[in-house]
Amino acid sequence: MSKTVSISSPSQFSSLLSSSRIVVADFYADWCGPCKAIAPVYEALSAQLSRPGQITFTKINTDEQKDIAQTYNISAMPTFLIFKAGRETKRIRGADPKGLDAAVKQLAEEAGKADEGGADFGEGSSGSAGGLWTGAGAPRGYGEVTDQVEIRGLDFLNLDGEKGDKRAVFAPEKPSSINGKAAAGKNDWIESDTDEQLMLYIPFQSTLKLHSIHITSVPQPDNDDVDRPKTIQFYTNRSHVLGFDEAEDTPATQTLEIAEKDWDAKTHTAKIELRFVKFQNISSLTIFVVDGDGDGEKTRIDRVRLFGESGEKRAMGKLEKVGDEQ
Repeated sequence: MSKTVSISSPSQFSSLLSSSRIVVADFYADWCGPCKAIAPVYEALSAQLSRPGQITFTKINTDEQKDIAQTYNISAMPTFLIFKAGRETKRIRGADPKGLDAAVKQLAEEAGKADEGGADFGEGSSGSAGGLWTGAGAPRGYGEVTDQVEIRGLDFLNLDGEKGDKRAVFAPEKPSSINGKAAAGKNDWIESDTDEQLMLYIPFQSTLKLHSIHITSVPQPDNDDVDRPKTIQFYTNRSHVLGFDEAEDTPATQTLEIAEKDWDAKTHTAKIELRFVKFQNISSLTIFVVDGDGDGEKTRIDRVRLFGESGEKRAMGKLEKVGDEQ
């Protein structure tokens, strides 16, 4: 009996992304010759490597599940996506049995090592080879949607240019200073510049339903001038970054304070639950860090992770086959 799960709805796929450490997705069509040619290879990998709750192989018919195909911008078939801790880590386009075999077996080996070492991909593990950082466990029923951030449209105000740039907080790797001092020359975090306030404008590639946000901020015991974020205001669906004066005059979608107890001692991550009903159909998110948790003049953020559901993306082009007909 096949161990491959046939996906029948977006919610089923989203649930699997949350419940299984690794998910492999085969996007195919019944009319696609190369899809049929590589199907036995995929089934063999599924039979060999599937493990409940650890590694799940899925098949997604793009003609029947157009919403899922659109969400992940599938424009050619077959396309194989590999997810780790709910986040896409690899995309294989075309009938490439060697590439598929190598990628899946590498992740299976990582999962085996994680089991031996007692690591948990869903609780801040960075993995052994890919260095994927999830910060904290994904909320049940929701997947990570950080990959929907439109990096080219980011706009941050009061950013210290001598530290990491605005892309740093969305880097997939584990923060370099999580186990001590950062590697020389690697500034993979951001800090505010002239005072403790930061304004982060984050546009998305698709409309999102945001459930929660994880913020990682590694404390600096040898630097009293750098604090973690404390008071945060969120604004939704703005067309551009808010100025600080403008933000103070604009009602926030949600305002909250991060308490000391909210920071995980191991991952230095705070899990922020949003008022889900107010964060539907979100095309952009503005994060206003109003102040820090101490008397310092700067506020530091190492990583930002977003969790929820992704929705409508730009319209797909005409689907095409990749590979030669046999």
